[in-house]
Amino acid sequence: MTVTAVTGTARAEKSARRLPPTVPLALLVVGVVVAWSVAPGLFTSHDPVDGVPAELFRGPSGAHWFGTDHLGRDVFARVVFGTASSVSSALVAVGIGVLVGGLIGLLSGFFGGLVDVVLARFVDVLLAIPSFLLAVVIVSALGFQTVNAAIATGISAVAVFARVLRSEVLKARSSVFVEAAALLGGSRWHVLLRHVLPNASRSVLPLAVLQFGLSILVIAGLAFLGYGDPPPASDWGLLVSAGKDYPLAPWLVWAPALVTITTVLSVNRISRWLRTTS
Repeated sequence: MTVTAVTGTARAEKSARRLPPTVPLALLVVGVVVAWSVAPGLFTSHDPVDGVPAELFRGPSGAHWFGTDHLGRDVFARVVFGTASSVSSALVAVGIGVLVGGLIGLLSGFFGGLVDVVLARFVDVLLAIPSFLLAVVIVSALGFQTVNAAIATGISAVAVFARVLRSEVLKARSSVFVEAAALLGGSRWHVLLRHVLPNASRSVLPLAVLQFGLSILVIAGLAFLGYGDPPPASDWGLLVSAGKDYPLAPWLVWAPALVTITTVLSVNRISRWLRTTS
């Protein structure tokens, strides 16, 4: 009975470690998107800015995978060349959220007392404001540019990272090895950086990946409302906004929207997988 139980447990653990089939597919999608952002010229020979007047509103075909727009521009080329702006902006937003929010959560959870009260109330204020509304307010104050939209999105994500890292720091601070490090004469900053931070930051990676997908959506939403770079930029949200004015050419909307949705769903799937393996 014992051998059977041990064998069953081993098989269950092996099955849990087995890579789900959707994860490689999600990694492939994200890899293609990253390749688009790094070297868009390798994936299309069409110009994303200058169109061909004789090819207005051509439907999807072998020559134009996503069709053409009202100026005869290849939509696939515009989606591919707009990937760099969408991906880099989302990375900037996640970087701001991780650095600022992580620092707030780290200090708040470790030092406690008045520091925790002040920083926790600041985080509560940020959480009380809808993230998209906060991003709109910030980008309106900074100016209508994609980089400002990325900064606004990152600021709106600070509270999420601060709250998660604070809870992880509180758990790590009460651990035996942290108390032992303090009793052995380690300074507070040594204990914080050497013991608490490495153990508390394990949950940051899945959250950062998840926030990357959310940042793509928020930045696309800001671009759709006109808070990003103006035309002829080809941000994904801007492409959807421009395409909605031409109902007889639905591919102008569904092509960039489908790419955005597929990318975000793939990123979310990777985040869930990282959360189960961490």
